[in-house]
Amino acid sequence: MAEAVGENPAPSRPAAVKSADRTVELLEVLSSSERRLTLTELHRELSYPKSSLYMLLQTLVGRGWVEVDQDRGTYGIGVRALLVGTSYLDHDPVVRAAIRVMEQVRVTVNETVHLARLDGADVVYLASRESEHHLRVVSRVGRRLPAHSTSLGKALLAERSAAEVDQLLPAELTALTPNTVTDRAALHEQLASFRGVGYAHEREENTPGLGCFAVALPYRSPVIDAMSCSVPLGRLDADHERQVIAALLDAARQITELLRQFGR
Repeated sequence: MAEAVGENPAPSRPAAVKSADRTVELLEVLSSSERRLTLTELHRELSYPKSSLYMLLQTLVGRGWVEVDQDRGTYGIGVRALLVGTSYLDHDPVVRAAIRVMEQVRVTVNETVHLARLDGADVVYLASRESEHHLRVVSRVGRRLPAHSTSLGKALLAERSAAEVDQLLPAELTALTPNTVTDRAALHEQLASFRGVGYAHEREENTPGLGCFAVALPYRSPVIDAMSCSVPLGRLDADHERQVIAALLDAARQITELLRQFGR
């Protein structure tokens, strides 16, 4: 029987340590929530025994991984998670190599530049350099967005075959705006055109009023990192578009050469 599109066979993995598994799942739920959650909400989300969940929360509060608002009885991610996340970025050789080149791109085009990594069907922002324009794009490090809706994700998906893309993406593609491409055939057609030109782009698929261009960083295979430049459509004319694309392609070559020199 043929596999359904977007459905991956469950990979085999070592048996998990239950307490460690629950700790990670709890932290992931708290970190992905836009607000603090009550014990009841966490219980509903995770289905752990309430007593075990409470004890786990108290342990994480004591270690600084979770913060509690005693008045409201709500829990949120703690400062310890920030310290570990910052350490990840500080020690990542791709981020270290890309930062100076990103700053060069920002100075050249005076637009906001991003570095992101593919994680499953999403891209996660690793670094950002903001434009000096009054009207500019701000994206926080650690932000996660669906790959199919961003130029960063499209640049990385275009480095893969159609079959690999189907395995990576969910069966249903979520629309972030009315312009997001959610038809799978249309997405494959779009990715094929991006493979031909060597960069990806989108207009208002992710954020209204914004255009974005991106290039993959092919220092390794499979490619997992990409760099982008976001431009408000109000100042995106043909000349500026060419300038942005040229700056990104040159930056991708520089970063790839740097990383290959160090055996990445």
